[in-house]
Amino acid sequence: MKKTWQETLHAIWMGMAVPGLILAILVMFWEKDKPESNTEPETLAAPVSLSVLVRWPDEGVEQMDMDEYLTGVVLAEMPAFFEPEALKAQAVAARTYARKAAVTGGKHGDGSVCTDYTCCQAYLSPEEYLEKGGIRDDIQKVRSAVLDTSGYVLTYNGELIEAVYFSCSGGKTEDAAAVWGTDYPYLRSTDSPGEEGAAFYSDTKVFTPEEFENALGIVLSAEPAQWFGEVTRTAGDGVDTMEIGGLKFSGVELRTALGLRSTAFTITVQENMIQVETLGYGHRVGMSQYGADAMAAAGSDYQQILSHYYPGTVLEKCLQEGG
Repeated sequence: MKKTWQETLHAIWMGMAVPGLILAILVMFWEKDKPESNTEPETLAAPVSLSVLVRWPDEGVEQMDMDEYLTGVVLAEMPAFFEPEALKAQAVAARTYARKAAVTGGKHGDGSVCTDYTCCQAYLSPEEYLEKGGIRDDIQKVRSAVLDTSGYVLTYNGELIEAVYFSCSGGKTEDAAAVWGTDYPYLRSTDSPGEEGAAFYSDTKVFTPEEFENALGIVLSAEPAQWFGEVTRTAGDGVDTMEIGGLKFSGVELRTALGLRSTAFTITVQENMIQVETLGYGHRVGMSQYGADAMAAAGSDYQQILSHYYPGTVLEKCLQEGG
């Protein structure tokens, strides 16, 4: 009986200790052979080396590193205080725009992109940004957003997309066909909530009857309250057409003539004065920058932001100049 108890105790001890001893030996060897780099924080993948032709205001053309160029574009095009994921979405859109120009020839025919925001993309070098009162932390924040997305572009059916963007939609983006007459399946009207705090969410302009006539280049009879007729609207709630004094104008024509921030406007007559209330700022096609920031603040990452504003597109990594 005593011998049986001792044997049993020994067996239990061996059953507990031996596996633990073996595990300790295995851990010792694993720690010894484990690569030293694993003890350091993970680093980002190396940036993708791409170039871009930049056309300066003096018409000179210079080849730049893509990510260096994009840092200047994002600094100029989007407020640096925006959420990091919004800045990343902006970097991808701007890179796609530049690569599209390189592949197709772009607006200038030679693949270059200029620094005029009304034509291509704005650009502000880090040095200029600091001179205008910016801080170095903003530059690093933007540079990180660019490098975190290095090489990534948007495609649709294997082709680089028209990655257009704008400031603020006023709550809803617009169909490309309503603005430029060309339909793109990934540039369709979509909701853009959370923009109410945007700097250019709404605007009001007031015209005298004479100022309004001069802006349109017409002379109208009767009282201003009787000038305005039927209004048709687009899928994005912009003005498609509006009858004024029996003449039909497109929303795009009226926006240009009246100097409005967007085509999402309404006109009322109050005390013989013509009041125009506008929502949003820009052509309202593609990605809303303030909408992207609102999505990022609500927890969306840059991939989700891009999928929302460019539905059906694919995020791909461009690994070489011809990609």
